[in-house]
Amino acid sequence: MEDLNDTTEMNFILLGLFNHTQTHVFLFSMVLMIFLISLLGNALMIVLIHEDPQLHTPMYFFLSQLSLMDMMVVSTIVPKMATNYLMGTRTISPAGCGTQIFLFLTLGGGECFLLAAMAYDRYVAICHPLRYPILMNHKLCFHMTAGSWLLGGVDGLMQAGTTLSFPYCHSRVINHFFCEAPSLVRLACADTTFFEFFMYVCCILMLLIPLSLILASYSLILAAVLRMKSIAAQKKAFATCSSHLAVVGLFYGAMIFIYMWPKSYHSVALDKVVSAFYTTFTPVLNPLIYSVRNKDVKGALRK
Repeated sequence: MEDLNDTTEMNFILLGLFNHTQTHVFLFSMVLMIFLISLLGNALMIVLIHEDPQLHTPMYFFLSQLSLMDMMVVSTIVPKMATNYLMGTRTISPAGCGTQIFLFLTLGGGECFLLAAMAYDRYVAICHPLRYPILMNHKLCFHMTAGSWLLGGVDGLMQAGTTLSFPYCHSRVINHFFCEAPSLVRLACADTTFFEFFMYVCCILMLLIPLSLILASYSLILAAVLRMKSIAAQKKAFATCSSHLAVVGLFYGAMIFIYMWPKSYHSVALDKVVSAFYTTFTPVLNPLIYSVRNKDVKGALRK
């Protein structure tokens, strides 16, 4: 195992999430199990949507993209963490660190805009059902999805490149289980004030603007649902939307805490727990939420 005081090498040192006590070994085993369930659950969701003609709708197309992003998020974080833990190593190269930052921010930013696209889809389906096939055509769905990936990629590329451009002449020990931009910037031996402001602006663009669109969509949906005379129609609308709102709440709550909450409210231990939640637990909850609350998905599963 590396000497933690040896910070003269180019590699960074990740302190990780777990030590080798019995409790932490059990928790590590749980994380591995959740990782495998997440991969299987999201892969199954993608296959179901691809194979069942009844699921060839804009909502399920967006859901398949969400599942793909979730699979990539856990694959970006957990395998490296597990390898370091099992092999007793803690190093990660600057290239590996930059790759983690780029992929994580690309997928996280892409998911923000994708969730906004899903909210707009539900708004059109409930508030303008007769015009739904025209308003939510295949071309628009493709453009919204491609835009989500592109905007996330631009954000990831800018932040990863800038973060690694700083000099790290003192400690290279990252008190985290993966390379996350805020944790890395704290180690830089240069003035990072402008970059931190830039990162905050990016968070407003990537988090708060899509969240505002989601809240606006669901406000209009709620008003439309309350005007419905059919109790059955109201229940169906609430059932469809509640799944999406649950996913939005879990994802945005954790991301806003890490990237926008004042530093005075943060602690290293709490940051690790919140990061573990949205990098490991949220991806496994998404397919469970949509499969349990959705009759179409349950019907496809039975087939």
